[in-house]
Amino acid sequence: MVTIRLARGGSKKRPFYSIVVSDRRRQPRGRFIERIGFFNPMAAKGEESLRLDRARAEYWIGQGAQPSERVASFLKQPETAAA
Repeated sequence: MVTIRLARGGSKKRPFYSIVVSDRRRQPRGRFIERIGFFNPMAAKGEESLRLDRARAEYWIGQGAQPSERVASFLKQPETAAA
C-alpha cells in the first residue's frame, strides 16, 4: 500500500518534515516515491511553514494512496491558510 506521510529531518530539537509518497513497508526516513512538500513547525513569522503540492496529492489519492492523519489535516486546510 502507498501512503502519503511525514518524513522527519532536521537536527535535534529543530524538526523539519518532508511530505512524501512512499510504500508503507519502507522506513519513514527511507526510500520514497515522490516528495510533494514540506512542513516546518518551527518556522519564524516571515517564513513559510507549509508547502504542499495539492495536485500531486490528489493524483496519488486517486491512485489509491492513503494519507496519514496529519497529512489529511493539511489537505483539509484552505489553500490560503497553508500558503
